[in-house]
Amino acid sequence: MRRAEFVTAIILALLSVYLMWKSGEGPEWDTEYVHWSNIGVNIDGSGPGKGFWPFYLALGMLISCIWIIINAIRKQSPPSQSDEPFMDGYAAKMLLFVGGGLIAFLVLIDMISMYAAIAVFMLYYMLFLGRHPLLLSVVTSLVVPFWLYLFFDIMMTKVQPKGSRWIEDTIYNPAGEFFRSQSLIMIAVFFAISGAVLALSARASRQ
Repeated sequence: MRRAEFVTAIILALLSVYLMWKSGEGPEWDTEYVHWSNIGVNIDGSGPGKGFWPFYLALGMLISCIWIIINAIRKQSPPSQSDEPFMDGYAAKMLLFVGGGLIAFLVLIDMISMYAAIAVFMLYYMLFLGRHPLLLSVVTSLVVPFWLYLFFDIMMTKVQPKGSRWIEDTIYNPAGEFFRSQSLIMIAVFFAISGAVLALSARASRQ
């Protein structure tokens, strides 16, 4: 357990440094861009730069990893004082199932879109791994991606990957035209209706 904690903290610390470096990069087409110039707050009042949140979240993760490494060296954390194995057979099996699901999720993003991939992963996780009722699993895997779509694509205009061109033209383009033509009040109504459906399905699953 102690070795696993130490090695994991080092790997995550190196990943944090990499993410911090990547956060400071600019677009490839901008030959005049200065590295790290996008991690501060814009002086024109437009808010943080594009690399602000990724950089400081990665910095926070790096500080946490350094603290874990220090505690592991000083043997002040419970894992650093334990000689038990890091994973038993059940944990290894769950790691395989969850890791395999995440890999499949990443592959599906470019094939069927970000939101559909989230729906498939949530259905797999809730139904197969979590053993939740079928009704609750299906409704949750539909409602949560729908909320994410309304929030990111419609309200924040932060477009996510839409998968194949056929899916984008057939589903997302008409849906985008419809929802962008609605007022914020109607968007709130869509949130409320889908939330009510989710709550009813959760209630029905408990009975």
